[in-house]
Order: sequence, then structure tokens, then C-alpha cells
Amino acid sequence: MSVSSKSSGITSNRWFKPVVVTAGALVVALILVLVAQWLRTLQPVQQFLVDYPGHSAVPEGTPTGFPAWLGWQHFLNMFFIVLIIRSGWQVRTTTRPAANWTRNNKGFIKTKNPPTKISLDLWFHLTLDALWVLNGIIFIVLLFATGQWLRIVPTTWDVFPNAISAGLQYASLNWPVENGWNNYNSLQLLTYFITVFIAAPLAIITGLRMSGAWPKKAAINKFYPIELARKIHFPVMIYFVAFVIVHVTLVLATGALRNLNHMYASNDDNNSWWGFGIFAASIIFTAAAWFLARPLFLRPIASLMGKVSR
Repeated sequence: MSVSSKSSGITSNRWFKPVVVTAGALVVALILVLVAQWLRTLQPVQQFLVDYPGHSAVPEGTPTGFPAWLGWQHFLNMFFIVLIIRSGWQVRTTTRPAANWTRNNKGFIKTKNPPTKISLDLWFHLTLDALWVLNGIIFIVLLFATGQWLRIVPTTWDVFPNAISAGLQYASLNWPVENGWNNYNSLQLLTYFITVFIAAPLAIITGLRMSGAWPKKAAINKFYPIELARKIHFPVMIYFVAFVIVHVTLVLATGALRNLNHMYASNDDNNSWWGFGIFAASIIFTAAAWFLARPLFLRPIASLMGKVSR
């Protein structure tokens, strides 16, 4: 066998690209850590970290702690996002769907044009999207009604140098002090702001443009073509995947029991296992939904809203 044929066999292996990407990411991460640690030896950088420790002062009137509604909202958001990512990836990669779904053109949602047949995967994705949007509306209303928005919306300009400081501390593996019960560090604050007020609306707007519900002859289509929506929608999904991975990693690595109690049990206890127990139950529930989200179990539910065909 020639050298070229051997190399061709290696590069065609389905594990080749994931291994190369993972190795490349590890090398980049190692270089980032070394550079960050070197920067922290420089006197100007040390002074910068003193001037900007990584967090801004919270505005007057900012509530302390996490209310109970934020706990179940956190679970629902996690549940929907995980399944939306799963179903979205299936829509993108499945070439021959196991089943199709057609809406019943009668009753409350009767239209002049005949309903469009879509894959069962796309029906599941759109149904999850609708539930996620409904949950998001409730979340935003409660966020502003209770003052919790003050914790994730920048209100001073020093949030930006403090975010750089927090990022440098994370990158050097000498992480900023965590006190999420009272105040997020500035990098967390900006990340949550981007997730709630930029990434989520982008996912909704681009998802609507790609759905069959969008009017095909709307004047805006000239300026907002479906190709543009697709180019935005997929990177937004990648952002959510990265956010979930980093978020869960930091929650577990910076005081798991305390962080999980904040998020699920609404208390600031370092020793209680209530938050961990609720978190574990939510993971089991989400994993079960992931397993059950297949045509065998989706068909009976989808048939309540339309016609399912092979």
C-alpha cells in the first residue's frame, strides 16, 4: 500500500476530524493559560487586576439571592435548550426522516393554502421552540417584575475592564472569587446578558424566518432572505452548546454544592445537598426525555396536532 493511500485512509476515518479538532483545542487552551500566567507577572497587569478586581458594584436596590421561581425557570430553560439542540441537529443532519407530519387544516388554525408536510424531527423542534419562547416570556416578565434584571444587565462602563480582568483570572487558572448569591463577576454578567437578550432573540427571529409559518411573499424577505437566517441560526446554536458546557463546568468547579443550592434550592448553604439532589433529578428527567424523543414515542403526540405519515 502506498503512503498516499494510507494517508487517505487515515483522513477518511470518521474519528480523524474530531480528534484533530480536540487536539487543536487543547493546544490553544494550553497556550492561552501560559500566556495569561505570563501576563500576570507584569507589573502593569498586576496593577490593572488591583484596579479592576473582576466585578462591578451592584446597583442600589438589587435583590440578594435567588427566588424559587428562578430555580424552576433554570430547569425549564436547561430542559428545552438541550432538546432543542438535539432536535435541531437532527433536522440539520437527517436526510431521510423516519416520519412526516402535516398540520390539520381545520378548526382554529385553518388557512387558505394547504398545510406543508414537514419531518417529524422538524415538528418536534418547532414544538420545543414554541414552549421555550413561552417559557422565555414568563422568565422576562418575572425578571423585570422582581428586579432580578439588575443582576444581569450592565449599568456601568467599568463592567468591561472588570470582565477582561475576570477573563484573565480564569485563563491563568487563578479564578476570581465567587459570590454569585450577591453579585456575579463582570464576565458572568456580560455572558448572561448576551445569552438572554441577544442570543435567545436571534435564535427566535432566525428560527421564525426558517419556519413554514413565515409569509413567503413578505416585503421584508428581500432584505432578510432565508439564507441569511440559516447563516445566523447555526452559529447561535453553537454558542448555546458552548455556553452550556462552560456554564456547567464552572458551576461544578467553583463550589458545586453552594452553586447548585443557589440555582435549584434558593439558599446559600455550603453543606446542604438539596440543590444537588434537585439537579440530579433534573438531569435524569432530561436524559429520559432525550431517550424518549424518537419516532416511536413522538408519533402518538404529534398525531394529536396533525397527521403523521411514514
